[in-house]
Amino acid sequence: MAGTRSRSGAKATSPNTSTPPKPANTASKKRGAPTDSSAEAPKRKRGRPSKASKALEATQKKEEAKEQKTLEETLTDGATNGEAANGEEKDEEANANGANGADGGEKMTGVETNGNVEEEAKEQTNGHAEAESSNKKDEEKPTPANGEEKSAEKTNGTTSEDAKPQETEEPAKEKNAFDEVKSDEADAHKSAEKEQDTKNEEIKANNDSVVEDSAREAAIPSSILEKGIIYFFFRARVNIDEPQGIEDVARSYIVLRPIPLGAKIGDGPLQDDGKARLLALPKKMLPKSRNDRFLMFVEKQGLTIKDLREQFSGTEYATKTVGTSQTPSATPFAEGVYAITSTGRESHLAYTVTVPKEIGEIQKELGINTKGSFVCSVKNPEAPGPANATIDNPAKYPKELQAKFRGLRWTPLDPELLDYEGTQFLVIGEGVDGGFGKAVDEVKKDAKDETKEKPEEELEKLEEEDHDRVEGLKENDPVFADLGLSSKEYSHLETTW
Repeated sequence: MAGTRSRSGAKATSPNTSTPPKPANTASKKRGAPTDSSAEAPKRKRGRPSKASKALEATQKKEEAKEQKTLEETLTDGATNGEAANGEEKDEEANANGANGADGGEKMTGVETNGNVEEEAKEQTNGHAEAESSNKKDEEKPTPANGEEKSAEKTNGTTSEDAKPQETEEPAKEKNAFDEVKSDEADAHKSAEKEQDTKNEEIKANNDSVVEDSAREAAIPSSILEKGIIYFFFRARVNIDEPQGIEDVARSYIVLRPIPLGAKIGDGPLQDDGKARLLALPKKMLPKSRNDRFLMFVEKQGLTIKDLREQFSGTEYATKTVGTSQTPSATPFAEGVYAITSTGRESHLAYTVTVPKEIGEIQKELGINTKGSFVCSVKNPEAPGPANATIDNPAKYPKELQAKFRGLRWTPLDPELLDYEGTQFLVIGEGVDGGFGKAVDEVKKDAKDETKEKPEEELEKLEEEDHDRVEGLKENDPVFADLGLSSKEYSHLETTW
């Protein structure tokens, strides 16, 4: 009976090398039949054990001893006690299952089962052992200090930063033709500013351009209200670099730089006293006949030479239709001396041109002669007038100056009125044939005084003094010398288009 039970148990429980066998479901539940394969050992049967059972137990003990020896040889020194215990526990469970299934069975069944379990245990144990051995070797390596680590990296010829792939720099964007032109213009502008600043210092240091003379002051005719240096400019239309005629001119300008009545013109560039006036001529040309009457107005007053340069410099601006547009810089076309005179009921602006020596087509077309004069009358800013003869911001005079109009629409030009921006005055052609007209007429009280010079004589003296000054200048263009202009940014004085 014992042998039968063991054979039926062996048949019901087939060995499995990978997973524990499930409990065998037998049709008849006999007493003593195994029901749980996970039991640690088979229950002892009643009565004396058979010889087969004793042989099986002996075989199992030998196999366990052999297996234990094999595991001990396989495990390395790095295996931990926990992992070894896990391996032994799996082996014991596998042996117990094999013994349970082989109860009363043939000897080879238990041997084969133990062999499979042994191979599986070896593979698992060897895997753990190799991993643990590798980790242990890594842990046994000494950790180098920061300095040693850096030196080792340098020894190898590279650093951690060098080892990183270097970021490729983006190639510089190629400049198009427009960008290159803009860059060149910016460089030229900086160079011009530097040159002009140097000239400013030279002009400030020159104290010999205007010389006070008491005898000269005593001889000044009473009809002369103001005298000084005069400059004539024009500005071309937008985007026109080389004007070909007056149709290419946008506006003309006159610059007045007064000097004291009793002074004479000395040497060098005219000193900068910050009293320059900028007069605008919207009609673009001065009167060419006695029938011509054009309005002018004071655009700026109390200007330094630096302020004048800023007013005359070119500018660029963006438009929605044509893109970038350029307003060209102003171009000088004459330089000379002037005097504002009064003959009683009228005032005059008389001038004499020093440069150019010969009047060209530009000067003639813009209404300039070697000598000339205009009758000037100032418009009352409080009097109504036509829309085309009124500016947006007319001058605002103090009461004592406003009283000079006496409620009239016009009054003779007084130089003091030119010191207010927005002053409008009418210029009427007078000395259009190369003379001064009535501008140099002597007043009656001066005719009786032998110490007084005639107005025309004073203008001639001024012209001679200015001629000598211009001849002694370092530059051929007196306008550039007096205003500190740079040829890199402004056009020189021209006589032809």
